[in-house]
Order: sequence, then C-alpha cells, then structure tokens
Amino acid sequence: MADLPGPLAAFIVGEMRRARGAAGMTQETFGRAAGFSASHVSAVEGGTRALTIDFIKGTDRALTSGGLFERLAATFGAPSWFLPWLDAERAATQLRYFEPNLIPGLLQTEAYARDVLRLDPRLTGEEVERRVKARVERQSILHREAPPTLVVVVDEGAIRRSGLGAEKMMDEQLEHLVACAERPNVSVHVVPADVGVYAGLSGPLSLAHLLDGGWVGHLETQLGGEVVDRPGDLDTLFERWESVRNEALPRRQSQDLIKERLTNGST
Repeated sequence: MADLPGPLAAFIVGEMRRARGAAGMTQETFGRAAGFSASHVSAVEGGTRALTIDFIKGTDRALTSGGLFERLAATFGAPSWFLPWLDAERAATQLRYFEPNLIPGLLQTEAYARDVLRLDPRLTGEEVERRVKARVERQSILHREAPPTLVVVVDEGAIRRSGLGAEKMMDEQLEHLVACAERPNVSVHVVPADVGVYAGLSGPLSLAHLLDGGWVGHLETQLGGEVVDRPGDLDTLFERWESVRNEALPRRQSQDLIKERLTNGST
C-alpha cells in the first residue's frame, strides 16, 4: 500500500488473515461480506495485490471490528481522510499537482517533509518520522517500470520560501526538484511572482487519471481533505488547473528559475 510502510502493510494484512480465521470465515465467505472476490482476498493475503482503503473498510465490515483496521492504517500510516486519494495516486497513469505554498509530497526530500510535518503540533516526534517515511515511500510510483506522467505547478513563493537556519535544507530540496524535473515522466512548472494575483492562490489541487479512463481530484484544507469525483466538480478543477497552468512558465524556463534561486538565494 503506497501510504503505509511495507512492513506495516504486511502486519495489517497478517492481522486481517488471523482475524478472518478466528471468525471461522473462508476467503470466499469473507470476500462476500467484504465486497471482494475470493481470488482478490487470496491475492491481498498472499502479497501479490496491494492493500487499499476499500479493502480495509471491507474487512472492518465483514469482521464487524468497529473500524479497527482503518484506525490502524490511519494511526501508523497516513491520515484516514488521505487514504482514498493515495489509492488513486498509486493507480494513476497521469498525475497533476498544483501547490501555491509548498513543494508537493511526491517531490519532497526527507528533510523538507520533516520540516513541513513538524508544523502540526498534534504530531509527536515518532509520528512525524513515521509520516516522513510513508511520504518518501509514496514516491516509489515514480520509479516503477511504468511510472505515471507527473505534471507539477508551483508558485514562485514555494521555491523561495526558507526560514532562518533552513537554507541548506531548502537548497537540497531545490536540487532534488531540478533532478526530478529532468526525468522524462516528470514536468515541473513555476508561476512567476510577477503574475500577481491568479486563480490558483485560493488553494492547492490534485488530479489523477486512472486506468479506466476516469479522473479523480483531491482538495486539501486546514482540516483535512476531500476526494472529488462528481463530474461538475471535476469540470471546475480542470478549469482551475488550466488557468494555473497557463500562468506558469514553460518547463525549461521553470528549471532556469529554480536554478537561479539556488545560485542567488531567496532574495
């Protein structure tokens, strides 16, 4: 599962299998109750099929466990509101991200991700480290045999933002961003500061194109996030994406701007 460290996903699957056996359920009877075929259950338990949030929720229904397994995934992996988007991200053939304030998670270094996650005062040091590891593991989709096409647009403010004492961390992040942008499946674009006010400043957005030809969107707020799949809402997100993309610099000019920031600093 893309949002959980591998050992944790294996642990949760093992606990699900043990709970199914303790309930006296075969893979077939369990699958009917959970909403999956017996072959799907066998593949997840055997490690040849990914553990998804839908399977986790189905397990909780089938075993009447009161949401135990979803809480395990949320507590030790990503927040529960983020899990459906991560399932879409893992299955996507194309991904589009716009961020007005931060570098998107798929292109973050460990140090940058750690600094961002530390901004949440509710997270303990241990929880921050778990989420840093999970965020970095998400990036494996960019290195698989058939990686998705990733198009990222960031505001210039995101590449110039750096706090006192964080200059080295930010330089390493920008070097990593440049290296990522040189991959054939990754395109990074920057909206320059002289654009002024534009539609994207209202907040980040994400879009994923799935194997079945459909699209899924994601919006993140201070309180959580929402997966968007209603046609009218998707139309609005596409209009917003096109507006943002049209304000951004071409790929090569964007890389030059990032490299200029590396050379001259944040000023």
